[in-house]
Amino acid sequence: MNQIKVLFVCMGNICRSPTAEGVFLKVIKSMNASDRFMVDSAGTHAYHVGEPSDSRSQQVALRRGVDLSTIRARKVSPADFEQFDYILAMDNDNFNNMMAICPQEYQHKVRLFLDFSANYTESEVPDPYYGGPNGFDHVFDLVEDASNGFYQHAIK
Repeated sequence: MNQIKVLFVCMGNICRSPTAEGVFLKVIKSMNASDRFMVDSAGTHAYHVGEPSDSRSQQVALRRGVDLSTIRARKVSPADFEQFDYILAMDNDNFNNMMAICPQEYQHKVRLFLDFSANYTESEVPDPYYGGPNGFDHVFDLVEDASNGFYQHAIK
């Protein structure tokens, strides 16, 4: 059985996309499906390459049963478009950034992550970096909902 390869993408790869990576890993583990997926995250910008996830993201995630401590930021690479089956952008800006550099034959792989949300009407995961502490909890809620929806979509 081929693994389903999923890449979560935000701008700096220190808040939203590592949260999505961690939450989705928890979802597939709870479904005994870890072996069916390969999961990673990346940023469209190289601001934080090699750095751990934002401490506020890590705190919220840990409080909710997700450990982000081993994730290190990286920038999207051209090889990602070929390697991954799904490239899930957190917002329209990052979606557009991805589409601008994605070869035509792989553009069908790039989607907005919240397209898979069942319980929220928002289309974008907001960047909590400059917001207040509640922003990180809201991001986690959105990501958790979309992760469950994406899992159901991916295993069909």
